[in-house]
Amino acid sequence: MGRDAHFRVWRGDASGGDLRDYTVEVNEGEVVLDIIHRLQATQAGDLAVRWNCKAGKCGSCSAEINGRPRLLCMTRMSTFQPDETITVTPMRAFPVIRDLVTDVSFNYRKARQIPAFAPPPGLAPGEYRMQQVDVERSQEFRKCIECFLCQNVCHVTRDHEENKTAFAGPRFLIRAAELDMHPLDARTDRAAFAREEQGIGLCNITKCCTEVCPEHIKITDNGIIPMKERVVDRSYDPLVWLGTKLFRRRRD
Repeated sequence: MGRDAHFRVWRGDASGGDLRDYTVEVNEGEVVLDIIHRLQATQAGDLAVRWNCKAGKCGSCSAEINGRPRLLCMTRMSTFQPDETITVTPMRAFPVIRDLVTDVSFNYRKARQIPAFAPPPGLAPGEYRMQQVDVERSQEFRKCIECFLCQNVCHVTRDHEENKTAFAGPRFLIRAAELDMHPLDARTDRAAFAREEQGIGLCNITKCCTEVCPEHIKITDNGIIPMKERVVDRSYDPLVWLGTKLFRRRRD
């Protein structure tokens, strides 16, 4: 037997919008995305929402539910009180296209800026060999489904639009960390790139990105903090600086 729930859903586009109230049936075992689909079918046929797999693996249905960035398809209705009003709004850090759909192209621009994996010279594909511990270390970051909830919740860009030029955001800082930790990546400038091009210094490790990650990636502790340590070691450690100067002088 279903029950009625009170929803408030943001409706509008880039020019503006507002929250609209809906009463909609909820059945046992449903998630918020089910309710959004029922709204489309029964009351709001023009409601725009982005989704694909409905299994928490495509990252498409990111939105904010009661102010918290979440996947619509992984938020069960049973987690709310029967008389609770459930407010669904688009991700705040990105421009609205329409209703719950936002323009996340910022993230793809940042992704294209990251230098790709550079295989070691003399090894062909299929000849790479790694220790299992090294595989496991970077595999955590490979679990990312690019839902961009971490990007959305990061206050560096969420509250300061002007920082988007200089700051890549947590999703791409862990990509840089993954490549820098890769024992077969031949590039040696990942830390410098994180400092100079990705703006890792703007991150003050509040761990809000880790809190919203649906894949439970320890973004801050296992990715960003180690990368910050590498930046400090390679850019500010006096012994490293002296060794670089001596090596360069000897080479010249």
